[in-house]
Amino acid sequence: MEYLGILLLVLGFVLIGIEMVLPGFGAPGISGIVSLTAAVLIIADTVEQGLMMTVAIIVLAAIMMTIIMGLLSSKKVKAPIVLEAELKPNDALLDSKDLEYLVGKEGRATTDLKPVGKGSFDGILLDVRSESAYLSKGTAVRISRIHENSIMVQEMK
Repeated sequence: MEYLGILLLVLGFVLIGIEMVLPGFGAPGISGIVSLTAAVLIIADTVEQGLMMTVAIIVLAAIMMTIIMGLLSSKKVKAPIVLEAELKPNDALLDSKDLEYLVGKEGRATTDLKPVGKGSFDGILLDVRSESAYLSKGTAVRISRIHENSIMVQEMK
């Protein structure tokens, strides 16, 4: 019976280690906690022994977590959830020139424009800003210009 307890201890630590590397709180973490709890219940003869084992398990788990986090942050071990590509600030931004092809497109306001809202153009929903103060939902609009990455629209008459 003691071999089963030792096997559950080892299995529990392995599962907790897997959980520390993988994102989320899932099956390995829950299974590891259950395995460690079962191991304490099987091995400990008294409540005092159970408490001492629990404290030892917590300390060992903390040491294990420190080692794993140290390895993952030192780049010696590749973390499974870390983005490898480096993004530069200018790569993610759209320039006003990138939206110029939209000028002249006609569509409908799908929300009230107060002055900001949404408009549908060729079946594509875009965030738009009205040139006037207010346009009601369903108004026919035309994209008049691009101003500071905002799509400006005006009512079609």
